[in-house]
Amino acid sequence: MSRTEHPPHRRRARRSAFAAGALAGAFAITLSTLGMASANDDPGTLARVDNPYVGADVYVNPEWSARAAAEPGGSAIANEPTGVWLDRIAAIEGVNGGMGLRDHLDEAVEQAGGSPLVFQVVIYNLPGRDCSALASNGELGPTEIDRYKTEYIDVIADILREYENEANLRVSAVIEIDSLPNLVTNVSPRPTATPQCDTMKANGNYVEGVSYALSELGSVGNVYNYIDAGHYGWIGWDDNFGASADLFHQTATHGEATVDDVTGFIVNTANYGPTTEPYYSINDSINGTPVRQSEWVDWNRYVDNQSFAQAFRQELVSTGFNSNIGMLIDTSRNGWGGSDRPTGPGPRTDVNAYVEGSRVDGRIHAGNWCNQAGAGLGERPTAAPASGIDAYVWIKPPGESDGASREIPNDEGKGFDRMCDPTYQGNPRNNNNPSGALPDAPLSGHWFSAQFQELLDNAYPPL
Repeated sequence: MSRTEHPPHRRRARRSAFAAGALAGAFAITLSTLGMASANDDPGTLARVDNPYVGADVYVNPEWSARAAAEPGGSAIANEPTGVWLDRIAAIEGVNGGMGLRDHLDEAVEQAGGSPLVFQVVIYNLPGRDCSALASNGELGPTEIDRYKTEYIDVIADILREYENEANLRVSAVIEIDSLPNLVTNVSPRPTATPQCDTMKANGNYVEGVSYALSELGSVGNVYNYIDAGHYGWIGWDDNFGASADLFHQTATHGEATVDDVTGFIVNTANYGPTTEPYYSINDSINGTPVRQSEWVDWNRYVDNQSFAQAFRQELVSTGFNSNIGMLIDTSRNGWGGSDRPTGPGPRTDVNAYVEGSRVDGRIHAGNWCNQAGAGLGERPTAAPASGIDAYVWIKPPGESDGASREIPNDEGKGFDRMCDPTYQGNPRNNNNPSGALPDAPLSGHWFSAQFQELLDNAYPPL
């Protein structure tokens, strides 16, 4: 099959922090710690590794890069790697003259230039997608699992197989954002239940679709699957933590999928929770009152994504996942810098004052997820930044909207979610707090210049 031709794009100006960091610590890395597998009989096939991000550059999407560079100050981050989102069937071939999957893969091979490179692709088109968030609903109805398999996953897998023997290409596939966690927290009899999530739990098509994606994509030799695992402000409570791990294992062993199809999990995808909270800990106590009892923490066992990801990794292993699975953290919009960022712990007068004065997370509530006011770019993409963490990644491209702040007719299957409306006063899923969303936002995935500028201004570490 001939590959779609496209004009040449500007190559990267530098090696990413992934490669640089890996080279700096290369003396400590051995084949055994990398988990190198034997290459197959084809000498052109890259041997699988334990962490695909180590020793590799990461793909820069030239379409996003051009949009970022066109913004005032955007050139500072225009060469950062971001995810390529396949959020509908048409995106596989390209929408409105844009690049399709083959175009991106051809560009990735060019960017690799003879060295290992990770291409990050988001698989995001389940039937009845995002059953608790109307802004990101998709094109497939709740029962259209056959279309998902044949018109979406099979087509993607076939294209990826065309590039399976590209010796320097590693494909990091992020599998179905926000799907499986909804089956734990947003179904009856929970007060946060929605009829759509009840439907998807009853018909089994989230489990069926994710397991099918894992098995089909996992059969491609250079694909590394990472399942979305929500975030600490969603899965961190006791009644969600173990139940989520059990559901993930059930899904990864459903149908033809096995745990060997799972390289790891990703947390905080397209979300805003901080990677670490530097000024307070879940173990702190103020005048005898544990931080867990504060209004903000609300009995959660985690206050940030890194501590959650590391603990959840251990829970996943205990359910039967391989002991070498790794975690990704999306840090694209969780920096919370700017003048409002705390510079030290809050007052120790009472537990709520302490947490409110300490937390760098500037959201009104940890359940707020749409175009959050005050957010900033987070840690730059980096390989192996902490124990059990395969990489910090920018899967959500900064500047792309989470959802429209008002109803906008469209042919993309995207509804209007009041959580994207800055006047909305909330629902049980954010404990009836204001949405904290920016005004004048376009449809999800569309360019949102005002948000991009705010992310630059509030970046932490600063640009």
